[in-house]
Amino acid sequence: MTFVLVLVAAGENELPGLGGLPEDVRVETVSDETQLRELLPDADVLVVTDFRTGLLERCWPEKPRLHWVHATSAGVDALMFPALVESDIPITNARGVFDRGIAEYVLGAVLLFAKDTLTNLALQRKHRWQHRDTEMIAGARALVVGAGSIGGEVASLLRAVGMHVTGIARTARADERFDQVLAQEQLFACLPQADYVVITAPLTPDTEGLFDQRAFAAMKPGARLINVGRGPIVLTDDLLAALQAGEIGGAALDVFETEPLPAEHPLWDAPNVMISAHMAGDFNGWQQALGEQFVANFKGWAQGKALFNQVAKG
Repeated sequence: MTFVLVLVAAGENELPGLGGLPEDVRVETVSDETQLRELLPDADVLVVTDFRTGLLERCWPEKPRLHWVHATSAGVDALMFPALVESDIPITNARGVFDRGIAEYVLGAVLLFAKDTLTNLALQRKHRWQHRDTEMIAGARALVVGAGSIGGEVASLLRAVGMHVTGIARTARADERFDQVLAQEQLFACLPQADYVVITAPLTPDTEGLFDQRAFAAMKPGARLINVGRGPIVLTDDLLAALQAGEIGGAALDVFETEPLPAEHPLWDAPNVMISAHMAGDFNGWQQALGEQFVANFKGWAQGKALFNQVAKG
């Protein structure tokens, strides 16, 4: 009998969508340290939905029998602790589940800025009629930092409405979803040309703190930043300074260095900022979709097929 252990955050419900697992599979859900320490040493497969604590690293057994760790997210940076990275245990992620939802969020943010919707809402609250001209997005230039699965879906949607899209990846490559994909070394050469800078990259040593005072100074005056990647890629204090100084035109932020964003944080009141609670890709039914994706991968694995959505540990 295969033992699948599911780690969820305290207070979260069990992961739905697992009903398709074979009847001889044992499934247990845990959320606290005592349970995890007790059950993890005997688990064959681990499914992780709790990414905001160091619980898994603290409870990692000296000799795990795990054959596979699956993350119900696109980013797996929270799983990259030494004991797991140095093991031969494969890690898979939820690539594909969130792509379209995040891409639609990005397009919505672009339209929000282009049509000056934040000002419309502010004027509406004041019962004030004020005519203004707004921007067209056709012909505008977007720079998507992170040309993976999510970045590619963002590029496809933005190009469909007439935008020019350049991708930034570790290395340059051809990709039909983009007008071009350049290496990360070209980032600062591209920033001055972009009307919208969209971050979809994972958190790695190369991307942590990538958007700092220097990056914001290099951006085109009036350009907008959209971050749907990982919060620590952007240095919050430097972003706030750039917004307050008018160096950039606005920001749509779904992820932050500290989550939840503290209620007293000045970003809440910063000019031309839209804040959302790390929910860009969370459509109705997303948790069910995550469970079903894991089941599909499990069934193939049980038949001896290669796991899909494996992520590199390096």
